Amino acid sequence: MIDVIIAGGGPTGVMLAAELRLQGLGVVVLERDAEPGEIVRGLGLHTRSLEVLDQRGLLERFLAVGTQYPIGGFAGIAKPTPAHLDTSFPHILGLPQTVVERLLAEHALEVGTDLRRGCELVGLSQDEDGVTVELADGTRLRSRYVVGCDGGRSTVRKLLGIGFPGESARHEWLLAEVELAAGADEVTAVMTEVRKTQLGFGAGPLPGGGYRLVTPALEVAEGRTRPPTLDELKEATRATAGTDFGMHSPRWLSRFGDATRLAEHYRAGRVLLAGDAAHTHPPMGGQGLNLGIQDAFNLGWKLAAEIHGWAPEGLLDSYEAERHPVADSVLNNTRAQSELMSLEPGARAVRRLVSELMDFEEVNRFLVEKVSAIGIRYDFGEGHYLLGRRLRDVGLKRGRLYARMHAGRGLLLDQTGGLSVAGWGDRVDHVVDVSEELDVPAVLLRPDGHVVWVGDDQAELADRLAQWFGTAG
Repeated sequence: MIDVIIAGGGPTGVMLAAELRLQGLGVVVLERDAEPGEIVRGLGLHTRSLEVLDQRGLLERFLAVGTQYPIGGFAGIAKPTPAHLDTSFPHILGLPQTVVERLLAEHALEVGTDLRRGCELVGLSQDEDGVTVELADGTRLRSRYVVGCDGGRSTVRKLLGIGFPGESARHEWLLAEVELAAGADEVTAVMTEVRKTQLGFGAGPLPGGGYRLVTPALEVAEGRTRPPTLDELKEATRATAGTDFGMHSPRWLSRFGDATRLAEHYRAGRVLLAGDAAHTHPPMGGQGLNLGIQDAFNLGWKLAAEIHGWAPEGLLDSYEAERHPVADSVLNNTRAQSELMSLEPGARAVRRLVSELMDFEEVNRFLVEKVSAIGIRYDFGEGHYLLGRRLRDVGLKRGRLYARMHAGRGLLLDQTGGLSVAGWGDRVDHVVDVSEELDVPAVLLRPDGHVVWVGDDQAELADRLAQWFGTAG
């Protein structure tokens, strides 16, 4: 029997697969498309995603092909990066989603993932021992768990009958990579003028030639799975910019809208949801790709613990308890950004007010931490201000924290030298070291880097170890 079948080989699916393989599980990823997609929806990775990659020793391969940009702004309102952000990565890493997916897939394959392209899941049934999935070609596979990472129109979610309440798209944009006959100066001049009022329009040169162009559609298409035509793109661009720049030779064309939906549940028995299968929202702030990667990072070690048999009661359910509110927050801030980008007079007035408020450092920092996901605090109850938050990559006397987390295990950073993880040594690493950046005696971190205990009392530590890492061996 396969340990975990993942439906969907996008960034969320392959990130989850790699996390599960790190824990020694057998993983099969079923991807409907025979070849990797070429449509570029996401354009970068936010701070928390960069931290996630660094915690697994993957960051350098992304930095090598990405471009670092200052972090800051909200709904297209540009502001300076807040000073002294609580991170070692106060920037956005710009790189196309296709590259992110490729690099994550390469890593998943390196660690032994079975990635099967051209395999579409069309049915599933579950019992108390496992899940049987049916593929489009009639093949049946059996696994202990299934995770649907198969996008906003998730087949897995529909088969489970999990509700997906929210709002249908009210607005739509067309997205494409095309050649333009107009010169670069003309394109820049037109875009600069149009974006004074229409922030939903943009045209940027691509490294290999041509342009990436996005423009408001004239209407919301009934069949949103149908790609737009070049004539449709030209007409919409002329309506917004007064010219179509002589566009021709499209590499690909796509459409996206501002539908906003959140799954009622992330789990039904032995089947779970992650990424766009669990939530969909407008692309403002570029949070969708990052939200999915971070879902996978939260879920992977918990699902592995359940399968290995050491998970304490409720650990797997904490995935939904923690990530559902995070997605709800992202939906809310993208709704807000959508309204702030409206051309209506009232919305423009609110936008001017928000811009003024963002000149206050605290407001700017709050919004940056929200979009970049470094402000997340899971509810672990009352206690130290670090409790529930992820710990940034603090420097140690012998190296740095994130370099000690590549194995995907829990970690006790002990500055006293007097604590012990005896009984949990197969699940938690004990690092005795000192950091000038950390003013507490010791911290216990989950495999995803979130703090579950702060202190110096061995009895309290043992309680927390049992709470998060099960019974001592």
